[in-house]
Amino acid sequence: MVKVGIIGCGSISKHRHAPEYALNPQCKILGYYDLIPKRAQELAEKFGGKVYESLEELLADKEIDAVSVCTSNAYHAPISISALKSGKHVLCEKPMATTAEDAKKMIETAKAAGKYLMIGHNQRLAPAHIRAKEILKSGEAGTILTFRTTFGHGGPEWWSADKGLHTWFFKKKEAVVGAMGDLGVHKADLIRWLIDDEISEVKAYVSSLDKKNDAGEIIEVDDNAVCVLKSKKGIIGTLCASWTYYGEEDNSTVLYCSNGVMRIYDNPEFPIVFTKRNREKIFYQVGKIQTNEEQSKSGVIDLFIDSIVRNTPPEISGEEGFAALKIILGCIESAEKGTSIKLQEE
Repeated sequence: MVKVGIIGCGSISKHRHAPEYALNPQCKILGYYDLIPKRAQELAEKFGGKVYESLEELLADKEIDAVSVCTSNAYHAPISISALKSGKHVLCEKPMATTAEDAKKMIETAKAAGKYLMIGHNQRLAPAHIRAKEILKSGEAGTILTFRTTFGHGGPEWWSADKGLHTWFFKKKEAVVGAMGDLGVHKADLIRWLIDDEISEVKAYVSSLDKKNDAGEIIEVDDNAVCVLKSKKGIIGTLCASWTYYGEEDNSTVLYCSNGVMRIYDNPEFPIVFTKRNREKIFYQVGKIQTNEEQSKSGVIDLFIDSIVRNTPPEISGEEGFAALKIILGCIESAEKGTSIKLQEE
């Protein structure tokens, strides 16, 4: 039985981590810590476990085998590093860090501690993405030539535990990055996994276009990004992240292949539609993707617990998280410098 602690008790813990741990028979939640004790208490009352008075108290509890780090972005790396040093396996929410240096330190600390570090990238676990990967591996679609992948919705201010324009998502000190860290990093992880190749060069426009904070000022972090990515094999495509898709959420990916076009989560009725060169369409009826309005099991918690129980490194490791983070950091650098950026190999 894996005994778990949850650090940060906002919306992602409330809707994903706590309920998914509670549903997994191989683990038990021992307790919670949040800067706002009321939030931790609400989870304890619903899912069981105690409320820790401090982060240090939780990390010092030798009964706890693993933790979820579900804080605002700026604290992901320092808390994960402290947890690893205290002998805990760590599941860290995305983005794993806000700098390449911190991401490297997290990976190095996990290795030194002999503990697992997993990053909460759930897109590759969505049913249609798994099926799409199988189709690609079969050769049916041929070679991927270009792509477009998008993740956008109306913004985090109604999803965050601090609902409204004062949300931490809009604050540079706590969030560091905006839509790119919230949504873009998910698609960065997904696209490199789907095309089975690393992104080598990026060119991007990353801006704050419309979102305003509670003072009526344009937010300090990005609310939109349009990025061009190029892989080592020469596959090119676009990645878009937005908090200003005010009509409806778009979480789609389109792969333009030598044998046809594969549309994933682009059709509300059929999660995958593959159109062959001769215009014949194949419809795949597989599971829906999660949305903020419609929560469903992500698979992240089960994968994390299973890796601990089986003593097998998690698929979505710190290294995988870092590969996605480098794309995001490269795009932000590109926007700042107004030029394309070649990503360094580690």
